[in-house]
Amino acid sequence: MVTVHSASAGVVELNWEVEYKLRWPDCKEGIVIAINGEFPGPTIDATAGDTFIIHVTNKLSTEGVVIHWHGIRQNGTPWADGAAGVTQCPINPGETFTYNFIVDKAGTHFYHGHYGMQRSAGLYGMMIVRSPKETLQYDGEFNLLLSDWWHQGSHAQELYLSSRPMRWIGEPQSLLINGRGQFNCSLAAYFNEGGLKECKFKDNDDCAPTILRVEPLKVYRLRIASTTALASLNLAVEGHQLEVVEADGNYVAPFTVNDIDIYSGETYSVLIRTHNPTPSRKYWISVGVRGRKPNTTQALTVLHYADAPEYDHLPYPPPVTPRWDDYDRSKTFSKKIFAAKGYPPPPEKSDEQLFLLNTQNLMDKYTKWAINNVSLSVPATPYIGTIRYGLKTVNYQKPPGKKIVEDYDITKPPVNPNTTKGNGIYNFQLGRVVDVILQNSNVLNGRGSEIHPWHLHGHDFWEYRRLFSGLRFRGVVDVLVLSGFHPVSVEDLFELSCAMIWLD
Repeated sequence: MVTVHSASAGVVELNWEVEYKLRWPDCKEGIVIAINGEFPGPTIDATAGDTFIIHVTNKLSTEGVVIHWHGIRQNGTPWADGAAGVTQCPINPGETFTYNFIVDKAGTHFYHGHYGMQRSAGLYGMMIVRSPKETLQYDGEFNLLLSDWWHQGSHAQELYLSSRPMRWIGEPQSLLINGRGQFNCSLAAYFNEGGLKECKFKDNDDCAPTILRVEPLKVYRLRIASTTALASLNLAVEGHQLEVVEADGNYVAPFTVNDIDIYSGETYSVLIRTHNPTPSRKYWISVGVRGRKPNTTQALTVLHYADAPEYDHLPYPPPVTPRWDDYDRSKTFSKKIFAAKGYPPPPEKSDEQLFLLNTQNLMDKYTKWAINNVSLSVPATPYIGTIRYGLKTVNYQKPPGKKIVEDYDITKPPVNPNTTKGNGIYNFQLGRVVDVILQNSNVLNGRGSEIHPWHLHGHDFWEYRRLFSGLRFRGVVDVLVLSGFHPVSVEDLFELSCAMIWLD
């Protein structure tokens, strides 16, 4: 992947053209959204405090485009957040829009399209913001950008999902590592992996895996990000433990595991310590599906030790992804995440509470997701403009209520399956501390609950209470990591430190 390093004087200025291209992400031809011809998009490598000036030209002939800078707080520049209908209008075909903002905090981040299904079509890339005084000690690093891939194009996906009744698009055909995967063949066919044939690659094949080449007795940082449209994932490196040191752009108290769960929108940094195998050999890196009964084979690539043979088969099969429904394992991993020393403690109390109940509903026989029984209808005029200029007649609907019914049974389908639509917003005064309770509920057919990571633009937050069943909140746990995504009922606390408009 191409890396763009920061220019002199702390300015990163780029000219990007966004357009459709034909590629072979999983050894089968498909249409991707590329930036300057690259899929995934170019990796940006900068330093905290740098200014980004990125000129984005939309060369998609029939649709708008925006780019969201995932993990960047946009202090003072909310208009550059890149959320269509919220902070800006989509960039029209043939037009150029300039994003100009400061990256104020170091961390592992990424960018992605935030309009329609464009992220599913491959509009994403890594964004590394380095600290001028890095405290972690390591000898080298690699980026692992994880995504899921359908052979059905993103326009067809959008049409199927918005049909009446909804037509499910199915599980992804492949998982991709740095935009590369394999469909109908396997790197591990030698072990009869799923009965698939062995993959044969040419040097310039789009689907040939990204090989991580390492030296013995070194420490390497793996920067991992998930841009999946659906799949929750698990990553493991054969024969190596993972020391988790960063989560969602924040340093955490280090802890060691054999594998990590990573949900859509999350980022992690892990350290691996190479050993001195005799003879030198290669090890599997595997990525599999969690939280859904998988019909998608693992994504694989290779950790290649120096002097290991180039073309021999690996001696052992790849690590097996934990069972998709092993939630105890997921909970155990999540409970290990604590903020590193030096992060500010949470406020002792909140000023107000906001309950957000996530449900699957119907609207005129269309399947919709709703918050407190209201499904968002994005206004034609972005919120940031209507609020800034007091255009109350453009979207002045009341937001959903801040409370939910105390005895709501989340284990059953909604008592009222019908929802309404709206575009109201919650208003909070600057400096207020808001206690947010997120509650995930059952789907319409009553046979389970979907995983729903939550992402709060423009803020870090403290997660300080967590439950995994029922509605009533019991069992307080210690303060967890600043900023995160967790597919459970959680209670989050955040302080409104800047006057902006933000999307969850």
